[in-house]
Amino acid sequence: MKKSAILLSILLSAGLVSKSYSQKTLTKIWETDTLISTPESVVFDIKSKALYVACINGAPTATNEKSFISKLDLNGKITQLKVTENLHAVKGLDVLDGKIYVAEIFKLVEIDAKTGKVLQKYEVPNATFLNGVSVDKKNKIVYFTDMRSDRLWKLEKGQLVKVAEGAPLKTPNGVFFENDKLIIGNGDGKILALDLKTQQYATIAEGMGGLDGILSDGQKGYFATEWRGKIWHINPEGKTQLLLDTVDAKMNTADIEYIPSQKTLLVPTFWKNKVIAYKVN
Repeated sequence: MKKSAILLSILLSAGLVSKSYSQKTLTKIWETDTLISTPESVVFDIKSKALYVACINGAPTATNEKSFISKLDLNGKITQLKVTENLHAVKGLDVLDGKIYVAEIFKLVEIDAKTGKVLQKYEVPNATFLNGVSVDKKNKIVYFTDMRSDRLWKLEKGQLVKVAEGAPLKTPNGVFFENDKLIIGNGDGKILALDLKTQQYATIAEGMGGLDGILSDGQKGYFATEWRGKIWHINPEGKTQLLLDTVDAKMNTADIEYIPSQKTLLVPTFWKNKVIAYKVN
C-alpha cells in the first residue's frame, strides 16, 4: 500500500478527515392507481413478498371506520384492495411474525396478515395521536409513537410499556428500530437516536422540516420524509441531501419504505391517493 493511502486510512480512522459519499438520485419506476385512498404508510413483508399500505380514506383524525389496509405486489398492482377494513384513521404499520401492526388514533391494532382478521386492539393510555410503527423482529417487540403527546411506546409480550416521554422528543412521528436504538423523526426537523439500554439521546441530523417517515438506507445512512413533500437522504456522517421536493406540486411524502435488495423507495402520497416507487441511484 502506498504511503498516501496508509495516511488517508489513518486520518479516516481518527476522524480527522471526512469520507466522500456519493450523492443519490431518484428515478420514478411505477405508481399505483388512485384506489389507494389517502395512503399514509407502506411496508414490505419479506416473507410474502407483498406490500401493505395503510389507507386513511378520509380525514387523518376521523373515527369513522372508513380506513383500510391494501395489499400490492412489487410492481404496484393492487392484489387486494381491502385486506382489512372498518379501521380508524390508520397511520404507521409494520409486520411481525405474520401479523400486521397498525396505529389507529388511540389504539394499536394487531391483524392476521393472511386473513385480514383483527386479532386484538390495544388501547394506549392517554393516547392523542398514534403514528409511526416499527418492529424489533429478534425480540418480538413493536415500537410506536404518540406524536401529540411526545411519547414512545412498545408492545412486548402483549403488554404496553411507555419507553420515553418529553424532551428532546417534539411531536415524534416516524420511528425505526435499529441495533438496540430507536431512530426518531422529530417535528422540529431533527433525527434522534435513543439508546434503549442507556436511555440516552443523540442527534443524527437536523435542519430539515417536520419529519414523517424515517428508515435505514442499508448503508449506515437514512432516508427521511417531510409530510409536506420532501424526501431527504442522510449519510453516515449526518449530512443531508434533498432528493425530492414536491411541495409546490402539493404531493405529500408520508411514511416511506425502502427495499435495499431492489434499491426501491416506496412513497405514499396521501391526498394524491397513490403509492409511487422510485429507484435509488
